[in-house]
Amino acid sequence: MENFINIQVIQNVVYIISSVMFILGIKMLGKEATAVRGNYLSALAMFSAVAVTCLSLEIDIKIILAGVIIGGLVGSLIAIKVKMTAIPEMVALFNGFGGLATFLIAWSQFNETGNSMFQHALIMLTIYIGGITFSGSLIAYGKLSEKLKLGKGSIITNIFISFFYLSMPALIYVIAEPSISQLIPQVPSYFLIFLGLTLIAGIGFVMPIGGGDMPVVISLLNSLSGIAAAFAGLLLLNNVLIVAGSLVGASGLILTVIMAKAMNRTIINILFVGYASSSQATSSEDQGEVKPITADDAYLILENASSVLVIPGYGMAVAQAQHVVREMGELLEDNGTEVKYGIHPVAGRMPGHMNVLLAEANVSYDLLAEPDDVNPSMDSIDVAIVIGANDVVNPSATEEEGSPIYGMPIIEVHNAKTVFVLKRSMSSGFAGVQNPLFFKENTRMLFGDAKESIGQIVAEFKD
Repeated sequence: MENFINIQVIQNVVYIISSVMFILGIKMLGKEATAVRGNYLSALAMFSAVAVTCLSLEIDIKIILAGVIIGGLVGSLIAIKVKMTAIPEMVALFNGFGGLATFLIAWSQFNETGNSMFQHALIMLTIYIGGITFSGSLIAYGKLSEKLKLGKGSIITNIFISFFYLSMPALIYVIAEPSISQLIPQVPSYFLIFLGLTLIAGIGFVMPIGGGDMPVVISLLNSLSGIAAAFAGLLLLNNVLIVAGSLVGASGLILTVIMAKAMNRTIINILFVGYASSSQATSSEDQGEVKPITADDAYLILENASSVLVIPGYGMAVAQAQHVVREMGELLEDNGTEVKYGIHPVAGRMPGHMNVLLAEANVSYDLLAEPDDVNPSMDSIDVAIVIGANDVVNPSATEEEGSPIYGMPIIEVHNAKTVFVLKRSMSSGFAGVQNPLFFKENTRMLFGDAKESIGQIVAEFKD
């Protein structure tokens, strides 16, 4: 008995230390110079918490070690092999597995005897949030990887949406079931029905949301996985799980609000309205003619430019062009050109996607600028280089009231003296909206692979 008490004391002390490490780690992630160390510190905190949990006399350490080894190997292989373009869908999957873990924890706790009304309600809430996070994240993965094309308006999507709305009164029923069963007969197998309905509801929760809203959805699912983890911690009376889950839930929710604000939309609007489909986009024939340009011509213009603004998007991730973009930026600076990088909060397919890519290429954080920083002086920019971005520079958001993205804040590159747009084709962006920028008088289209095109410009500077 004394040994058991001593183990509990040790565990609680380590949990407190791990919680502090989590807080410090998240704080360090907010700065480029300390982000890597913050990531390592948070990982060490989780490892310490798992390790000290294994000291418990009530736990079969063999099962825990098997889970740690298998999970560690699978996670490491995924992290090593994943391409930068696939990071968003990997994040979505990881969010989903977090939700699945809490879903299974709550399921196991349901079978415990002597649960109070509070514990019963907490179990059902954890199952609901965890289940929706899991299946919703799988759908997000499908959308981000472009393996799932179903969108809002299809019959299948509407069916799943119906299950999502049905799940909410079902949640109320299962929470109140211990009290209701005293008045009316219990519904046979109600719990198993609720489990299945929750998983189906997650599909209906995410499936109708448009591609342009996926960065917001990813951060929201991350928040939900944290909330579910905190609830699971309450069920297990595990302090570190409560703290870690609360931190993830709160930070994810704050990020979701920030990104929704960056799109000038409410979270409710994103979840239940979404962008219009690509069928509503204006055809290119109605927009005008584009003006193509070669890499050689682009070099001649850039050579004489005093200021250049680079706006990266998902196309840069696809082409893996971040390193050659950084090299071009350095050559421009050596030539006396002022270079900045315009970063839209929802550029790419996950929160901070462009920041991650540029940090990987060792682009100084001081050179990154948000839309509010560059838009007021955009008319003084000699050349704006748009690399695969589309929706975040689409002037229809400010010029066309009938546009599905009208009102969304953008980087107003159309006001620059000259605009280079690097794209493989004239296809619309992830939101499915055609971009009038391509047809502006001051816009030149540089078609082809972004890495190859910029590489040619770099070669010209070196010659």
